[in-house]
Amino acid sequence: MCNACYVDEATKNKIIAYNAEFHKCTKSPYGKDDEIGMLHMIDAQSRSSIISCTDASKVFDLSVDHFIGMPGWFGAGDQPYQIWMTHTPQGEIVANTMNASPEANQLVAYSGDAISMYTHCGTHIDTFNHFGYDGEIFNGFTAKDHLGSRVWQKCGPEKHPPILARGVLLDVAAMHGVDTLPASHAIGKADIEACLKKQGTVLKPGDVVLLRTGQMLLWPDMSFTKNTPGLNREGAEYLAKHGAIMIGADNLTLEQTPSAHDLNFFPVHTYLLAEAGVPILEMAQLEEIAAEKLYEFAFFGACIKLRGATGAPMRPVVMPLN
Repeated sequence: MCNACYVDEATKNKIIAYNAEFHKCTKSPYGKDDEIGMLHMIDAQSRSSIISCTDASKVFDLSVDHFIGMPGWFGAGDQPYQIWMTHTPQGEIVANTMNASPEANQLVAYSGDAISMYTHCGTHIDTFNHFGYDGEIFNGFTAKDHLGSRVWQKCGPEKHPPILARGVLLDVAAMHGVDTLPASHAIGKADIEACLKKQGTVLKPGDVVLLRTGQMLLWPDMSFTKNTPGLNREGAEYLAKHGAIMIGADNLTLEQTPSAHDLNFFPVHTYLLAEAGVPILEMAQLEEIAAEKLYEFAFFGACIKLRGATGAPMRPVVMPLN
């Protein structure tokens, strides 16, 4: 085992991936009511530890903008991002929706708007109810017993704590000496270990691990969505078994597309969410921290608490360590 990735036996008991069985939803070692999986590794001690060595003088924003025409996952017919005005200053003078006087509408320039989008637009997290096996999701919750007419009753993003943890960047594209990995390149164990060695980076249980493929150099062209280089199941298992609490990337799907598996069109999603109890972060803007060669940092991200949703927007930020 790579010395930079050693996990002792006591820590293995806290890592859900060691309880996983192939293509079966894992029962959580954190109890029958667990809905957050590896995020249990965040506690008062871990938060205090990372805050104590954080340099807050520089902050890097890892999120992308939301805008009409933005790239996204539309392969299954889900709606793209839309925004429209619900009130405009001149419109209020004409429509007078507030039943105000003409003088008041002229004085108070009122603008308002609304949005509509798939919950997996832009920089976002995937929760455990997003993918499972045979009608079941992480920790044995089932569509039969826990899915209502509108949303899941279990494992929604409202259950996630704010994620404040050590973060690690694996710049796989740079390790290969390219700006962007080739289409459909699979990131497995060999790539990860070579990247760790090249960067001199150490993985630790409790890390948020972010993979750079270079796909954000294509953003916002729609080619960003086609045949994405990304993590394969072997690579996902490697990171999960070394204690990652969330795994993310700068691409559309985190994982390699199209899938290399005949029956499973999202093998990394199903593995991480249903088997390993590791939430996913997608479409992270990693170019700035890659340019700075910032391979270790304090990560902070909190998702919108959309009750019962399968995903939610997140605005992650990172800061260097002292």
